[in-house]
Amino acid sequence: MRFNRRSFIQFASLAAAGSALGLRPFGVMNALAQTNQDYKALVCVFLFGGNDANNTIIPFDATGYANYAALRGPLALAQNSLLPLTPVPGFALNPNLPDVQALFNSKNAAIVANVGTLIQPTTRAQYLAKQVMTPSNLFSHPDQQLEWQNLSQSSSAPTGWGGRIADKLNVQYNPGSQIPMVVSLDGDTLFCNGASTSPASVMAGNTGTGSCSEHSACASRLQTAQQLATFSSGFSLVQADNEITTNAYNYSNVLTNALKSGSPLQTVFPTTNNLIGAQLQQIAQIIQVRAALGVKRQIFFAGFGNFDTHGNQLASQSALLAQLSPALAAFYQATVELGIASQVTTFTASDFSRCFQPNSGGGSDHAWGSHHMVIGGAVQGGQIYGTFPTLALAGPDDSGSNGRWVPSTASVQYAATLAQWFGVASSDLSTIFPNIGNFASNDLGFV
Repeated sequence: MRFNRRSFIQFASLAAAGSALGLRPFGVMNALAQTNQDYKALVCVFLFGGNDANNTIIPFDATGYANYAALRGPLALAQNSLLPLTPVPGFALNPNLPDVQALFNSKNAAIVANVGTLIQPTTRAQYLAKQVMTPSNLFSHPDQQLEWQNLSQSSSAPTGWGGRIADKLNVQYNPGSQIPMVVSLDGDTLFCNGASTSPASVMAGNTGTGSCSEHSACASRLQTAQQLATFSSGFSLVQADNEITTNAYNYSNVLTNALKSGSPLQTVFPTTNNLIGAQLQQIAQIIQVRAALGVKRQIFFAGFGNFDTHGNQLASQSALLAQLSPALAAFYQATVELGIASQVTTFTASDFSRCFQPNSGGGSDHAWGSHHMVIGGAVQGGQIYGTFPTLALAGPDDSGSNGRWVPSTASVQYAATLAQWFGVASSDLSTIFPNIGNFASNDLGFV
């Protein structure tokens, strides 16, 4: 059995549930899944690299589209290719998002406009005059990915908001759970880590404990590795490492056995050359056996990319959105099939958007405020929440002169809205989201 650091973390989690885990009679427990109504799940889909929101949601009225086309130049999408949002006639979606269009038009999806990392409400004038605090290292991929995940003013904060929610709610909702509240399908992610929470991490389609190419020797090698993890070394760091490894095996066994008890989903997911489709299928399968796992609240993290489209943007983003759209639709349909569409809310996040003005290489550069999608039966869909930016270079919403929109909605407001739907009390918001008190509203109303 071979582990590198990445694959090790993918199967590791803290000892909170510890070696006290015991396998339950999964066949019996799974039968209870359909009657478990006190259940909710949040599913974060992270679009790594900075998805260009300007070509995701586009003005569709004559004046708005003409302005868009003039300023976007070679990056402008043809108006007759766009997918109209019928509840809001002035806007349309990228032609590669037909499934999202259907979800929005049926009011099972909403859009939250111009969301980004903020410490306090900020205007163009305040930003240019440096009159307000802003997140550190704006326009940097690694920093903004971390700041979206930890919702702090700095990328150095050690915990993520998914993990902090789990810290607060785990005892209340999942006191006898077989696995952690948070599950990552994308390896080691800050979003999932709390002060006392670390995720159970799996690879889509493989809940086993790593890969082995030794064929008939694999079983004995696995047994030996598990025995080695139980030895007492006397060194605290080694013991902690062993404990994490032991829990990785335990969680793997729990998930593998629980999933065997589930019936195959009838919903067909796009999984061929579609990473996000495979991840969302795995999440749906884990949700299906939620009663066997002893959970009433779950948080999932999935992600794919690369949305860093400095060049060849039209083709690159089109290909990625063409994977995302059917994957999101299949996942929503799976929740309908499981009878829990109103109990599962999926939302997108990304480093940032991209400049409205194209660059010289057929792409666009790093920007700030972005538009995001929220999907689920509990979503007050068919609406665009927040304030859509004025598409004017050096205009009232531009942080400079090439279309880096100053966010009108803070990512912390977006997250706090989701957290309260999930079960976080308003009195606990400041613990999980230290900057939420800087904003007038902590509930945007989309769920």
